[in-house]
Amino acid sequence: MGLDPKAAFPIMMGACAFLMPVSGIRFMNTDRIDMRVVGGIALGGIPAVLIAAYAVTSMPLVYLRWGVVAVVLYAAVVLLRAALRPAAATDSMSVASS
Repeated sequence: MGLDPKAAFPIMMGACAFLMPVSGIRFMNTDRIDMRVVGGIALGGIPAVLIAAYAVTSMPLVYLRWGVVAVVLYAAVVLLRAALRPAAATDSMSVASS
């Protein structure tokens, strides 16, 4: 596209850095988030990143590629199932969780 990736990456990171706090605060004010879950994921993420950094650097590249394929396929199946679910089922789920 004519843009050097070394210049595009900081621009995109800066845009995200300014966008995410604003949208995050708006989402937190809607009471659709459980802060205990957020804290657990954040605290659990610290040792998980350290373990994953060691595991990924010592893993053969073929296994890493297949792992990424598995995660992408799993995410695709979950999203497709949610999209194909009847509208009445998703509406009743959102009412029940409110």
